[in-house]
Amino acid sequence: MERKIVFSVGEYYHVYNRGVEKRRIFLDRNDKERFLRLLYIANSDIPVVFRLSQKKPLADIPVGKKAVAIGAYTLMPNHIHLLIKEVVDGGLSLFMEKLMTAYAKYFNKKYDRVGSLFQSRFKAEHIDRDEYLKYIYAYIHLNPIKLIEPTWKEKGIGDMKRAKKFLDTYRYSSYQDYAGLHRPEKIILAPKGFPAYFEDRYAFADAHQDWLDFKPTT
Repeated sequence: MERKIVFSVGEYYHVYNRGVEKRRIFLDRNDKERFLRLLYIANSDIPVVFRLSQKKPLADIPVGKKAVAIGAYTLMPNHIHLLIKEVVDGGLSLFMEKLMTAYAKYFNKKYDRVGSLFQSRFKAEHIDRDEYLKYIYAYIHLNPIKLIEPTWKEKGIGDMKRAKKFLDTYRYSSYQDYAGLHRPEKIILAPKGFPAYFEDRYAFADAHQDWLDFKPTT
């Protein structure tokens, strides 16, 4: 089926995908860490090698020309969210094909399964407004709160201190990178490809706190 959206160089997109039949696509810590490595390695014109060293630092892995700029990401048990800017023609589709294929091959081999891992071709929404782009940062980074407070968007945060601590310690998103924690995974991101909404970690925290404080009307 032909995709309705047309990707263009210089444009921003919210990209997401979930497991087939909503199944879990990350079953343990190693699965999540593998996917994070692939976010970096697949974003290159160098072919992805399936047998990657699990211990080699990301900075020591050779990569070629980037296909996309990644602004934010979050891994959830059965789906992923990415904020992407296309930087070369056809780069977004190429990057996602390499990323999804490489991870599915890894997952199927590890768990001795066959068939599709992901529900379908990835979904994407064009971000065509500044306000929408700012919102997507918060949407992606705050998504993991659903793991501890499934109805927080409908009812508000029940325990703010617990929610903030969870975000601060959740390793499988880019939240920690923007919050000022220095870690190897920061190399995945290309913040210079996106508007400078967050001058420092305090501005980032304030912007996300506004959404955490939001109380739905009844």
